[in-house]
Amino acid sequence: MRAIRGIRRWRHNPLRRTTDLVEAWLALGALVLILVAAPLTGLLVGRLAEDALQRSVREQRENHHSVVATVVRRADRTPLDPDPETATGRDSHSRVLARWTAPDGTARGGTAMAALDAPRRGDRFTVWTDRSGRMVGRPLDTATASTHAVLAGVGTAAACAGVVEGARRLVLWRMVRRRYEGWDRAWSRVGPDWGRTGTGS
Repeated sequence: MRAIRGIRRWRHNPLRRTTDLVEAWLALGALVLILVAAPLTGLLVGRLAEDALQRSVREQRENHHSVVATVVRRADRTPLDPDPETATGRDSHSRVLARWTAPDGTARGGTAMAALDAPRRGDRFTVWTDRSGRMVGRPLDTATASTHAVLAGVGTAAACAGVVEGARRLVLWRMVRRRYEGWDRAWSRVGPDWGRTGTGS
């Protein structure tokens, strides 16, 4: 609204400079881009991200399988394990050696993180594997994928708005510098004779 008022105010003003009108149109153009183009770009990126992430969710659901593993024994602690004295988000998980049957029917085994406080031989827990039985991460769920897509869209819209505003400020700064340089040139031409008109000197 301020940009529109600025354009109306300067349009017929006899003191209006060309740069004043350019500044007003620049502000209006930036406002339109921020209110229209940035949200549309964010929406487009969000939809593209949603499609890609949902496709990834479907692929992971097809390729990742939940199988039941059996604890063979507790695994030895390694230097990479968290300090037992500190409380972390992994405190409820234990490193164990386990065996499981792959979706293709082959027997598999290895080190896994079990969601067990005090695992004992024979305890069961769930692991995620690929078709051949190699351990993989838990598949991405639909809600998490949608959340990531929304964040991507919002972030893109905010970045676009920031770029537009930054470009507007840069152009405005250049215009103001050019204006000051013009004033300096005009003052250097008139300044030495300032105040001497009509003094007879």
